[in-house]
Amino acid sequence: MRAASGPYVTRRGATDDVVRTAASLRCATVVTAVAVLATSLTLAFPARALWMAHDAAGHSATSGPRTHDLARTGSPVPAAHQGVACDSSVDPPDPDAQLAAALSLVLRGYAGRVAAGVTDQATGVTAVYHGTESFTTASIVKADILAVLLLQRQRAGVSLGAADRQLAARMIEDSDNAAASALWRAVGEGPGLAAGNAVLGLGQTVPGPDGDWGLTTTTVADQLRLLAVLTSARSALSAAARGYELGLMRDVEAGQDWGVTRAASAGTRPAVKNGWLPDGPQGLWVINSIGVIRHAGHKLALAVLSAGNPSQSAGISLVQAAAATVASAVAAAGSPGPNGSHRVRDTCAPARNELSA
Repeated sequence: MRAASGPYVTRRGATDDVVRTAASLRCATVVTAVAVLATSLTLAFPARALWMAHDAAGHSATSGPRTHDLARTGSPVPAAHQGVACDSSVDPPDPDAQLAAALSLVLRGYAGRVAAGVTDQATGVTAVYHGTESFTTASIVKADILAVLLLQRQRAGVSLGAADRQLAARMIEDSDNAAASALWRAVGEGPGLAAGNAVLGLGQTVPGPDGDWGLTTTTVADQLRLLAVLTSARSALSAAARGYELGLMRDVEAGQDWGVTRAASAGTRPAVKNGWLPDGPQGLWVINSIGVIRHAGHKLALAVLSAGNPSQSAGISLVQAAAATVASAVAAAGSPGPNGSHRVRDTCAPARNELSA
């Protein structure tokens, strides 16, 4: 037989080369098309296109690890499979800034000093205005004195006796100064109040000098902490102690029913403690009000402190206007996010890991 050579064999070999060349061109065309498609999708849908391009390469490549294997060998999992195909977060206006803007109308032309704060006890939203500025307490310190007395008795394992209960009722409901002086001595005066406040978390409240409880100084931030002590299940005070003091604050005499109570919704029973004191030789006044109210369906802890008021009545009017403004501002602020921050999430893709779905 003749050797396998000659024109026939040559033509057949050429034909095979043409077929292989055409196949290679078709493969190259497919790979190029995939690359072009991936590039186009990257511009429109970056995260999803990245996954599709990797997946297509894994199916068309003739060697090397596939994309799923890359994820197992250390390469990042594509973002689309982390549930973040379209997710954004937007910070709403700061509650403190909103409160300051709202109070600017109330305080227009006011020459004294004011601080205010509020906590929505359902949502956790808190807003403060000059929250760490120090003010003389006047009679709002009586709520602090009773809280410390209840803490001391609770730690000693005893309840308030009849005599102390009478003094406490007079001190809170009538703002009786003699009763306050007796209970001030019962808690250990300034050192006793300071020790109790350390337990309650009131680090910005300084007992009055020379045994004068009315000259104790405090801040709005500390007054909100005190109101939290009286309302929170996580308080150092027992539920019975908290209920007892709030009950007295809800039963103040008619002449004491002003201040933050003016922001309370009709038909509710606000808890309040007010304080007022002449402020220096120029006839100015310290006017303060703290309490727990219900406003437009929200349970609020409110504190308004002021100094330099031209008269007692003017100071009361100012505090009441500020309290109403503060309550309305936090009621309109809305709820915080699930992590406790005041962020609004705008998610337009399912927030789940599709790899494990």
